[in-house]
Amino acid sequence: MSIEIDTRLGFAPEHDSPVPYMKRTLDYYQALGHAPYRWAHYAEVPFQPLRKPLAESRVALITTAAPYDPAKGEQGPGAAYNASAKFYQVYSGAGSADHDLRISHIAYDRKHSPATDPNSWFPLPALRRAAAAGRIGGLTTRFHGAPTNRSQRHTIEIDAPELLRRLREDLADAVVLVPNCPICHQTCSLVARHLEAHGIPTVAMGCAKDIVEHCGVPRFLFSDFPLGNSAGLPHDTASQDAALELALRVLEMAPAPRTTVQSPQRWPADPAWKLDYSNIERIAPAEVARLRQEFTRQKEIAKELRVREQI
Repeated sequence: MSIEIDTRLGFAPEHDSPVPYMKRTLDYYQALGHAPYRWAHYAEVPFQPLRKPLAESRVALITTAAPYDPAKGEQGPGAAYNASAKFYQVYSGAGSADHDLRISHIAYDRKHSPATDPNSWFPLPALRRAAAAGRIGGLTTRFHGAPTNRSQRHTIEIDAPELLRRLREDLADAVVLVPNCPICHQTCSLVARHLEAHGIPTVAMGCAKDIVEHCGVPRFLFSDFPLGNSAGLPHDTASQDAALELALRVLEMAPAPRTTVQSPQRWPADPAWKLDYSNIERIAPAEVARLRQEFTRQKEIAKELRVREQI
């Protein structure tokens, strides 16, 4: 069909659909010399309904962002992948305090996401506003960080049970999970499954639809934004509050597992941004060679850190 007819009928461009992150990242990392990767995939999905109204529920937040540590190198907006900034164990922080959490250690969309507003990936302030308005009963005393750089087995057998233990200590009635990179989306999906199987309702807010749905989660709010903006548009409080409100509605109203709701919000830039992310066909051979060398170096850094921390 011609562009003229598409325009007349009001059709969106063919590329203006959710980014195929599984295929893109598979092709990208294979080009860099990485072994083929098998994404987590389940046929059955656990589902735990809310036990009380949200206005009476204590809600917890799980993030994959890392606490900023100036000793670990550049972690600011647009910073290159930095394996030194990774964390390898579950951590917790006070829900009543402000925190500087960054996403420079993971593969968010560095080209299209400004990464200048933590509220677009860490919705703790939005949750506080929801609590102050009576939308939720309150926040747990702590939020929790989920590591995203170990095996699926480690996430399932070590990290998810540890997160469950801490959430039970916090008397959490429900959990909001907010991933950033492709592997973050898988990690949060695995954690959500574990929590639901043990009685805690969850909702994930994310941008990588194929990864989350392939794994299989109870509830998912999909925002068709560049990775790194799972909690709303940057520097736009109204957008962030609207995203959280949609997630809370999904938490309340999902009729069954595998419920996905797509946010009506649109990224303000040309949808051609979707063609760029980890698209090996758009990267020159010399740049691929450079990336391969850098990827190998960062893998060695991460390996040294794991050995040092003995995990």
